[in-house]
Amino acid sequence: MPASMGKGASRILYSGTVIATAYNSEPGQTDGSPWTTASGTRCREGVVAANHLPIGTKVMIEGFGDRVFTVEDRMNRRYNKRIDIWFRDHKDAVKFGVRKVRYHILASA
Repeated sequence: MPASMGKGASRILYSGTVIATAYNSEPGQTDGSPWTTASGTRCREGVVAANHLPIGTKVMIEGFGDRVFTVEDRMNRRYNKRIDIWFRDHKDAVKFGVRKVRYHILASA
């Protein structure tokens, strides 16, 4: 459990480790509509893509403090058991790179 999860925090349903990558809304990294997620929402801070989790799943990713991400996008189907984190700035996405992360699926509020 993340050390920062205190009283009143969401209940963790599952924790696991995956490879995490970063993306942004550049046309070369997305399909024909780079600012629209697979769920039809607009890309923004807090959006992640994951093929192994249902759209709408709330996730905490260690290394991002108490921030809660929402699965609203999908990756190329060849990527299973991976989380892709959306970054506004291309430089920040490149800096994040590819790394192994621990994540926690949260119960719906």
